[in-house]
Amino acid sequence: MKAVSVKSSFLFLIALLIFCNVPSVKAFESDFIVSVQDTINFQEFKGTIFDATTNDELVFATIAIENTNISTITNAEGGFILKVPISMLDKNLTVSFLGYQKKIIPINTLSVEDNEISLYPVSITLSQVDLSAPKDALSLVRSMLNKSGVNYLTSPVKMTAFYRETIKKRNRDASLSEAVAYIYKQPNSNGKRDIVDLFKSRKHTNYSRLDTVALKLQGGPFTPLYVDVMKYPEYIFTQELIKHYDFKFDASTTINSKSVYVVNFKQKENVIDPLFYGKLFIDAENHALVSAIFNLNVEDREKVSELLVRRKPSRTDVYPTEASYRVDYRIKNGKWYYGYANVQLTFVVNKKGKWFNSKYHVKSEMAITDWQENEGERTVKNKDRMKPSIIIVDEASGFSDPEFWGAYNVIEPEKSIESAINKIQRQIDRNKS
Repeated sequence: MKAVSVKSSFLFLIALLIFCNVPSVKAFESDFIVSVQDTINFQEFKGTIFDATTNDELVFATIAIENTNISTITNAEGGFILKVPISMLDKNLTVSFLGYQKKIIPINTLSVEDNEISLYPVSITLSQVDLSAPKDALSLVRSMLNKSGVNYLTSPVKMTAFYRETIKKRNRDASLSEAVAYIYKQPNSNGKRDIVDLFKSRKHTNYSRLDTVALKLQGGPFTPLYVDVMKYPEYIFTQELIKHYDFKFDASTTINSKSVYVVNFKQKENVIDPLFYGKLFIDAENHALVSAIFNLNVEDREKVSELLVRRKPSRTDVYPTEASYRVDYRIKNGKWYYGYANVQLTFVVNKKGKWFNSKYHVKSEMAITDWQENEGERTVKNKDRMKPSIIIVDEASGFSDPEFWGAYNVIEPEKSIESAINKIQRQIDRNKS
């Protein structure tokens, strides 16, 4: 079989790593202005979502206030935190997860802490989807892409998003960034790119833990934003690239009581350049993408390094061992919208003259916690618009304030992140004394 080369230098430049020598100073003053938060009365609820049959925590489950756009997701430990305006305490929560029965819970029945919510799995076979099934998986994927303009929000919206970025050396936290940003999301059909306006952020990097190489993620919130396959198909499924994949049906499932096709995809064996493999979860009724979970093929580590590493010091080899991506969409009034995305990368760094290499883990995630229809993206001044090349600068402010995020919903910190925040605060306190 003849090998096929794909021009992939432009393919997925949404997570660019910069490796450089450790700076001589510990931190830099932020260029971002921390805005004054409006005071809003709210009640905070915490809990865990888990599988009713196995007791396993459900990661990335969605918790939303019914008939509103306010929502959050569970973290890697199944935990969540949701801030509910006092005026909405008489409403219901909807808890949903791919492949599970949706649950509706009156908010006034919840306790403030330690809520345990169980969901029951649902499984169906493809033959049970009594609809006009596509003739093959490739036809379904083409239909999904062709309906991008009608299945998703058709007018501009202003989204409130929580962004978190973590860098670990081996299993120890070395850098933590968090931000609330406004995403001026453009309809898939109009060709305009989304606008990001950073509202509030905090970051701290422990350069001593990064050894002699500092790793920085270029892109900030744009990194998970560009995983929106339906808005930015050019990064994975162009009309040309789609020819280089094999698509096959897997067992179907459900989400929010709706039947969902599952399509496995991977690059053809004769394609030598790195492409992707993973799963697409596609609504059986209208062929909208509900979720996508996929990985970049990292077998050719030199080519993948060219894609993902923007800069590195001399006498240093850097290559990725994992590059995984996820995007989830939510539905309201029959229209789907971008709800959550994450990028997880693992890199090995070999510095000449050192006996051992170093392994770095990078995670970048963003969750939409609220949105409203908006026509006023032009009101965002050019100087306030983040650029896709942004690197969130090092800053230590904010970690001492437990109310730093105010009424804004955030992703519940995992235990390791909570531990990192506590260590950051102790370091700040030591520096002040």
